[in-house]
Amino acid sequence: MSAPTMRAWRVREPAPIGTHPLDRVTTDVPQPAPGEVLVAVRTCGVCRTDLHVAEGDLPVHRPHVTPGHEVVGEVVALGPDTHAECAVGDRVGIAWLRHTCGQCRYCLRGDENLCPQSRYTGWDADGGYAEFATAPAEYVHRLPPGYSDTDLAPLLCAGIIGYRSLLRAEVPQGGTLGIYGFGGSAHITAQVAMAQGAEVHVMTRDEQARELALALGAASAQGAADRPPVPLDAAILFAPVGDLVPPALEALDRGGTLAVAGIHLSDVPVLNYQRHLFQERQIRSVTSNTRADAREFLAFAGRHRIEISSRPYPLDGADEALNDLSCGRIAGAAVLQV
Repeated sequence: MSAPTMRAWRVREPAPIGTHPLDRVTTDVPQPAPGEVLVAVRTCGVCRTDLHVAEGDLPVHRPHVTPGHEVVGEVVALGPDTHAECAVGDRVGIAWLRHTCGQCRYCLRGDENLCPQSRYTGWDADGGYAEFATAPAEYVHRLPPGYSDTDLAPLLCAGIIGYRSLLRAEVPQGGTLGIYGFGGSAHITAQVAMAQGAEVHVMTRDEQARELALALGAASAQGAADRPPVPLDAAILFAPVGDLVPPALEALDRGGTLAVAGIHLSDVPVLNYQRHLFQERQIRSVTSNTRADAREFLAFAGRHRIEISSRPYPLDGADEALNDLSCGRIAGAAVLQV
């Protein structure tokens, strides 16, 4: 008897997305290893990190990997010796972080996102651009009620990473937050920040994104490198554009913090100490997230309704979705519906 098969996408060889580096394939449904669950994928968000994997901005970790790490689906099987809080039939989420060692000094102090042995869905292991995916049971997430599968998918990376970026930016209570770039992660993070009492100002090149920002409650929206109307207590750079670091730093008030949210950033121009860093302004990177970040954010999403602006694509349209993301044609988040 032949093994069951599924549709999936694989990165043939990393290359510019316009050259179609992904192949659509039919392959065997994966079998969950010990400690893993098998999930029937219902939706999968399309993240800029997927684009970095497809185009080679990130080095190849698994040749011919299936991208996708914002997976919403149903548990359909447990691997051998899998002891999980979830059961067959549960709706769960698979996110970017899928393994840490639990024994290094970073893990032991609560910074598992810095674990040198960390591994990631859609980069080190096949992800959710497929009809089925496996994940370690200890790294799947329970999902808040009241959201559709399509709305939940962007929460699993765009939301979680945005939440950690907000923590790293250290916005003071009632302070002003600048957001540079306004895509899938930023439009979620802005809502979290406003729910926490921040005044949000958005800088983005895209007119449709500026309209979305204002509709969601941002105090202002202007061009990507424009000066916001007020000094910023904190800022988050979501656009992977190093040229935006100097204007973001210049917009900070004394003691302000700029958090850089992406896993990839183009080169940063030379900074001037007096203009960009003096008066205790600082810049901080954001590296992945911890499972505690994910649990805190998903619990927040359960208490506070987050409006998700998304564009659905069929699974067979994954390459089109990535191309639209690359060309800036998506305001909000793209989501594959399987």
